[in-house]
Amino acid sequence: MDFYRSKTYIEDLIATSQDVTDIKSLRGSSILITGCTGTIGSWIADTLLLYNEINAADMKIILAGRRIDRMKAHFEKCPTASPVYAHFDLGKAPEWNFPVDYIIHAAGNAHPAAFNGDPCGTITGNIMGTWNLLKYGLDHGCKRFLYISTGEVYGQGDLSLESFEETYGGYVDPTSPRSSYPNSKRAAETLCASFTAQYGMETVIVRPSHTYGPCVTATDSRANVQFLKNGFDGNDIVMKSAGTQERSYTYVADCASAALTVLLKGKKGSAYNSAVPEARATIAGFARAVAEVSGTKVVFADPTAADLANRTPIAKQVLSSVKTESLGWKGRYDVRTGVSHTLRIWRESVL
Repeated sequence: MDFYRSKTYIEDLIATSQDVTDIKSLRGSSILITGCTGTIGSWIADTLLLYNEINAADMKIILAGRRIDRMKAHFEKCPTASPVYAHFDLGKAPEWNFPVDYIIHAAGNAHPAAFNGDPCGTITGNIMGTWNLLKYGLDHGCKRFLYISTGEVYGQGDLSLESFEETYGGYVDPTSPRSSYPNSKRAAETLCASFTAQYGMETVIVRPSHTYGPCVTATDSRANVQFLKNGFDGNDIVMKSAGTQERSYTYVADCASAALTVLLKGKKGSAYNSAVPEARATIAGFARAVAEVSGTKVVFADPTAADLANRTPIAKQVLSSVKTESLGWKGRYDVRTGVSHTLRIWRESVL
């Protein structure tokens, strides 16, 4: 798909930059982004590239990843964007030697099939990748380091709570291979806070809730991605469970504006949630929203062995937005609007 052909995609990127508190302070900066072929990283990169173009902001956008060909396949479809590409393997120290003002680290396994299939790689990637980038930033004048973590760090929480604040900590089973994801994310967060405490480096953390949007990989096994793909193809939305688990669902534009606001305004060494109060729903509720927008219906099917293996033990993951909103940020997309925009962007990108 060529997202740059989509009017909705461009409008939503512009809206993202407008929702970032103090984005003008990035003028003239160099910004390195990892994970820029993923849902969140790609949206952050496109937001900054478009903002730079429209406002002549003199920013140097560096996109770092293991597969430069995959990055170019997305970003070179935009004829006016001019990012710099840099090779980066999570398990190895970067071989670059350029200064950078900001680092946004969004790389790593981020869907159940990936971290269930490679739990050891998930652990080493999250921890060593973060270490390598923190060390590089410390040695090359990085002003601020933003780590894209996950709402899964809250684990299996107290169902009686309205939502989870940043100080909350629930149970994560350390003997489950699936815990490779939340536990290594927890460790990477602690690593960020430790660089702040020990070296004075300014690090901040954002914890996205269940984030969705147009840029997904072919292998993404998340349920919300499968629902959206079904709806786009005009197929029924297939549920493999009752879907009673409650979630904060965040359209990627809101997640990106929250993350960039945290980068610029967050207190160093602190974590902030990315969630929108109006966008909480059960898994079944999200499926119904996709069905309503796409004109299909929700049907139920027996789960496969792979479905059962990828299933999360977390019954509730509703995140508080109070701390992030105190920075001057506010989300704008409820579930139905975010789903509608995602499907519209896909339609506009293939015309």
